[in-house]
Amino acid sequence: MSRRNGGDLVVEALAGLGARTVFGIPGQHALGLFDALGRSPLQFVSSRVENNAAFAADGYSRATGEPGVLFLSTGPGALTALAGLQEAYATGVPVVVVASQVPAAGLGGTRKGMLHQLDEQTAAAAQVTKTQRTVRTASAIGPALRSAWAEATAAPAGPVWVEVPQDLLLADTDLPATAAAAVAPVGPQPLAPELVTEASRLLAAARRPAIIAGGGVRRAGAEEALAALAERLEAVVVCSPGGHGAYPWEHPLSLQSWIEDRHVTDVLEDADVLLAVGTSLGEVTSNYFTMAPRGRLVQIDAEARVLGSNHPGLGLHADARTALELLSAALEPLDVGASDWHGKTARARVAATLDAVRDRLDGQELGHERAFMQALRDGVPEDAQTFWDMTIAAYWGWSCWDSRRGGFHSAQGAGGLGYGFPAALGAAVGLSGTRNAGRVLAVSGDGSAMYSIAELATARQHDANVTWVIVDDGGYGILREYMTDTFGAATATELARPDFVALAESFGVPARRVEPGDVREALEQAWTASGPNVIVVPTLLRMFAPTHLA
Repeated sequence: MSRRNGGDLVVEALAGLGARTVFGIPGQHALGLFDALGRSPLQFVSSRVENNAAFAADGYSRATGEPGVLFLSTGPGALTALAGLQEAYATGVPVVVVASQVPAAGLGGTRKGMLHQLDEQTAAAAQVTKTQRTVRTASAIGPALRSAWAEATAAPAGPVWVEVPQDLLLADTDLPATAAAAVAPVGPQPLAPELVTEASRLLAAARRPAIIAGGGVRRAGAEEALAALAERLEAVVVCSPGGHGAYPWEHPLSLQSWIEDRHVTDVLEDADVLLAVGTSLGEVTSNYFTMAPRGRLVQIDAEARVLGSNHPGLGLHADARTALELLSAALEPLDVGASDWHGKTARARVAATLDAVRDRLDGQELGHERAFMQALRDGVPEDAQTFWDMTIAAYWGWSCWDSRRGGFHSAQGAGGLGYGFPAALGAAVGLSGTRNAGRVLAVSGDGSAMYSIAELATARQHDANVTWVIVDDGGYGILREYMTDTFGAATATELARPDFVALAESFGVPARRVEPGDVREALEQAWTASGPNVIVVPTLLRMFAPTHLA
């Protein structure tokens, strides 16, 4: 048998678990990992900044439904990735992180002065990963990765951290490769039947039922179960930003995703039973904590910590699909009354509310912004996977983007800048060669684009089919608006920036600058190309106000 080391045990275990792609950057303590990668079937995507590698692993997972895999070096490399992992942790995205460590003699700070040394590297990762473990023997590598894989994919999904000392990765081994094995994730314990009975009783008796569908609905594949329950109850449904696509946009019971609109908040407050599925009812979903439900709340979530964290209610600790199917079954023998929203049907209340939302927007002179968002939507196919930075276009997208048959992914979980382009890059790599292969859209502002501009080299190196739209308004646009509205003037929001077209072309990436009215045509042309391309749109977008302006 040819020479093998501890790194081989890592990559063999990952391949056996079903991994296809690894993201990361080589580092001194991780050289054993990368030496082994050269002998493995795993594809490696080399980012230019570790944080962007974490975003790419996140985007890969969202697009493919598989865990992302991230290789990190010790100390600075590991720490640089933490902001990206915070997004995956906050949004429930499974990522398996394999980080190197200093040689075993330096673990815990027992020997000082080693390069990149952190006394407790796992402690740094503990705030942004579900579990952390340090492997200390070669025979523990395979079992550790199997456990990590199961933990990453178990509801609530999220990133997990496995670290291996440098000397263990480099040491020769004659251990056999970890046997290929499917690992079944372990979810929450079975729901208590009395809680299902009580929740179904409340829903059956409701006359003004409403449902908030969060990201947990999508992660659990619970779209059909949600639709069936909403039809049975004749309940109005609104999707959170993370829940985009969980419910059909044009359904007559759909309030779409206008979760930040006060008219929609009024509907949710007026519900006599509000069912929140796969959402913590956090800052954005609660319209910045202004929503105050007057009826009973039933909350379903795979993360026990969020149940009742923002509003008291009946909490069901379960993944969305399991709980919704159990509720539907429990409702079957019950007499479900007709909805009555103060003399209106649920569908009439939805239609009137959406009319009010449109009237509000009409009164705010936002035709430019609405036309721009429509041009983005019309310029890409119905099944396009889209990835958005924390930028004004994304904030509009939270409310107005119709995912149709595609996906809407933004960094609203943790709110870090620079997510859109590297996440889209990871998605494009993951979808390449699959039946869902296609071009992926990334949308950034000029400020957030600078966080990930180096990944143009990665996109070119791996020929990723990503179209990157950069909305250039000369600074941090949303912060400029917040400060101007609050203080009358903005400070430190204006930015010197490069010629994005020339910069992209210097990486060998085709780019063009277009006016807002030409965005749809530019996107349609970009979608026929191969490899990465960039569209720069110089324009100023304004945010809508959630209520009528005085």
